Amino acid sequence: MHTMTLVHAVCRVKMLRGMSVLLIGLVMALSGCASMTPEECVTANWYEKGVRDGMSGQPRSYIVEHQEACTKAGRMPNAPQWEAGRAQGIRRYCTPENGLNVGRRGQSYRDACPLELEPDFLDAYRAGYRVYEFQQRVERLASDQRSKQQQLDKEKDDKKRDSLRRQLRELDYQLRGAREALYYEERRLSR
Repeated sequence: MHTMTLVHAVCRVKMLRGMSVLLIGLVMALSGCASMTPEECVTANWYEKGVRDGMSGQPRSYIVEHQEACTKAGRMPNAPQWEAGRAQGIRRYCTPENGLNVGRRGQSYRDACPLELEPDFLDAYRAGYRVYEFQQRVERLASDQRSKQQQLDKEKDDKKRDSLRRQLRELDYQLRGAREALYYEERRLSR
C-alpha cells in the first residue's frame, strides 16, 4: 500500500469516528480505500470534483489520491480543472464558522486552507476542538461512573463496596469539574 493511500485510509477512518466498526469495514471493503471508483474516473467533472474536495477540506495533495485511483481505469485527472474547483471549494471550507464546526466534531485539520484564510479558520477550529475535548472528557467520566456504579451494585464485600463508593465520589467530583469546564468553553463560544 502506498504511503499516500495509507494516509488517506487513516483520514477516512477518522472522519467516520463514532460509527460502528461494521460500517467502517463495509465502507473500506466497498471503496477499497480509493478516492474514486474507476467509473467515477471515466465520467468525472474535474472542476465539480475539485469544488467538492475543497468544501470537504481536502489538501492540494489529494489530487495524488485521484491519480492513483484513476490510473487503474486508464484515465488521468484534469489537474488544472480540479485545482480551479478546489480553490473555490476551499474558500467555503476555510471560514471561521466552518472551523468552529469542524473542531466541535473533533475532526482533524489537514493544513488545507490558504495562508490568508488559515489564521481565522484555525482560531475558530481550536476553540471548537477545545469544546470537543471537554465533551469527550465528560463522556468518559460519566461512562466510568456508570461502570463503577454497576460494580458497586454487584459487589457483596463491604470493604470493596467502601472503596467503590470512594471512587464514585471522586468520579462525581471530577465529572462536576469537567461539566463546569465544558459549560465555560461553550459560553466562550457564544460570545
